[in-house]
Amino acid sequence: MRLFDTHCHIADPRFDEDRDEVIRRFLDAGVARALVVADPREPIYDGPEDEGGKLVCVGNEEKVFSIVEAHDFLYGAIGVHPHNASGWDGEAEAIVSRYLEKPKCRLLGEIGLDYHYDLSPRDVQREVFDRQLDMAFDRGVPVQLHIREAHGDCLDMLRARAAAGRMPAGIMHCYTGSWESAKIYLDLGLYISLSGAVTFKNAPKLSEVAQKVPADRLLVETDCPYMAPVPLRGRRNEPAFVVHTFTKVAELRGEGPDPLSEQLWANANRIMGLENE
Repeated sequence: MRLFDTHCHIADPRFDEDRDEVIRRFLDAGVARALVVADPREPIYDGPEDEGGKLVCVGNEEKVFSIVEAHDFLYGAIGVHPHNASGWDGEAEAIVSRYLEKPKCRLLGEIGLDYHYDLSPRDVQREVFDRQLDMAFDRGVPVQLHIREAHGDCLDMLRARAAAGRMPAGIMHCYTGSWESAKIYLDLGLYISLSGAVTFKNAPKLSEVAQKVPADRLLVETDCPYMAPVPLRGRRNEPAFVVHTFTKVAELRGEGPDPLSEQLWANANRIMGLENE
């Protein structure tokens, strides 16, 4: 069995002390590839402050891609998260554009809308989301979407794009919505990626999603260090733990782990353009 963790944050400072061991553990667990996410406007919480006393958002793209480029089984993505949309400017766009040229950068993301925390104003989130969708479409790069409590606005934007013929390919990252919404995202050509949330007892709608998503459009991920699956809830998540998410998905679908793992492996490599690597 081989698995692809399609979304992780192993450049996070919480892995600085044992990143090599984390990588060894996930390889030993059968996770043969992983995608690491960068953001040029990621806040540096222990970093310097500007004159107004605000955190300096210097980004983590150099750190992410130094890790990715040191390992042939790691790939990268870059985009400005909706939390950080207020930091979008010409420099951020230039950084995203430059890193998309790297051979190991396979997705533009994670991008989208997050109305749970509203860390950036909603109109700014929508503007920055739309701009990055344009960048992805114009470059022929798939996207990785973070949508939380904002499916209505997201679907309005994506449907308009589809009608105009400007809808990029991509992935609904860490999907936690309903099957009804998932069907629309699937109709728009997107893949559905499930995280450890599918293992939670209070997530019955995700059980339905796991059962009904067509096998050739399904992915799994950790979103580590967040969202550790049962039976590891409360711990720092890491790519090795995607095995628990995958096992739950296979159980819900009533499918054997070996054929399903090969299908999900093929799906991940297909959307990232890695079939021949």
